[in-house]
Amino acid sequence: MKGQERIPESELILNADGSVYHLHLFPDQIGDLIFTVGDPDRVPEVSKYFDRVDLTVSKREFVTHTGWIGDRKVSVISTGMGTDNVEIFMTELDALVNIDLVNRVPKPNHTALQIVRLGTSGTIHEDIPVGSFLASETAIGLDTLMQFYPQLSSDQSIAQALQKTLDLKFTPYQAEGSKLLLDQLSLDFSRGLTLTAPGFYAPQGRKLRISAAIPQYLERLESFRLGEKRITNFEMETAGYYAMGTLLGHEVLSLNAIVANRATGEFDKKAEKTVDRMISAALKLLL
Repeated sequence: MKGQERIPESELILNADGSVYHLHLFPDQIGDLIFTVGDPDRVPEVSKYFDRVDLTVSKREFVTHTGWIGDRKVSVISTGMGTDNVEIFMTELDALVNIDLVNRVPKPNHTALQIVRLGTSGTIHEDIPVGSFLASETAIGLDTLMQFYPQLSSDQSIAQALQKTLDLKFTPYQAEGSKLLLDQLSLDFSRGLTLTAPGFYAPQGRKLRISAAIPQYLERLESFRLGEKRITNFEMETAGYYAMGTLLGHEVLSLNAIVANRATGEFDKKAEKTVDRMISAALKLLL
């Protein structure tokens, strides 16, 4: 295409068959509504609710099932854990719909996908019970992903206040979930402020044999308030989803099955059933 600079092969890497490198997908192999899970084994637990599955693709931790629910084409894709994987996933997913992969140039018209994370999470408050569902209105990223991207133009006041509360040497980032998708949910999903950690143990205040570097970490988080806002839960992907979705122009929402309560030390003994209930509820509400 004239007037547009081609994206080099080293920057937009494609497989020998022309599919995007990590996801191993072509543009016609995804729906415009995409559910994501961390665990590849959870993909069939979502696609079992599809009326039919037309496509299954697997490469590394990225497993895709695409099919139909009624007359809508939908996909479920696993990402593995962490915002580093989310960055790969969101970038290549966006490339499928917003880059001409043959000519290696951005398309003139932007396509916005709807992307819904179906994940598990732990809460830090006694009044948020295990077995409940929580939709992340806002997420705070404790990882460094956004140090490598343009600064988010949205309100960063919670992230800045949290930096002071935890005496962090770096600045967290703050990003919002899709209001369009949030408004489709029922009262079965409470709303929350999610903290995205760059690990499962010390970054979430767990101690096995190594002491955490931040003293009274969970206590500081539990008592943190900015107006009526409080940190409700921990996980490892949501802020990355929201930040990348904001920069790339997609509607993104993170739904959490609360399977652990850090304040009471409780873990949901029926976690698999809780996740299945959340999946079923989300599909009914968002389709």
